[in-house]
Amino acid sequence: MTETILRIGTVYLLAINLITFICYAADKRKAVGHKWRIKESTLIGLCVIGGSVGGLLGMYLMHHKTKKPLFFIGVPLILIAQTAAVIAYLNLKGS
Repeated sequence: MTETILRIGTVYLLAINLITFICYAADKRKAVGHKWRIKESTLIGLCVIGGSVGGLLGMYLMHHKTKKPLFFIGVPLILIAQTAAVIAYLNLKGS
């Protein structure tokens, strides 16, 4: 049971991070082309639901949203909170 949950969680995290990275890259491409953009709340929301690593990679590899405090402070804080939650969960499971 635990192994299945771990696999599902891993697949979910890989997928949501890939989706988040693609969204950041697409938004950067649209910004350069002066086209319709992805809402900032959508980009942050993707990070909140597990895509914070993809968001950070998108920010720094695409040089996108790196000057906005909501992103350069918010996304790393989201990742720290998510990492702390996973560590706490794993520690509780191990007890």
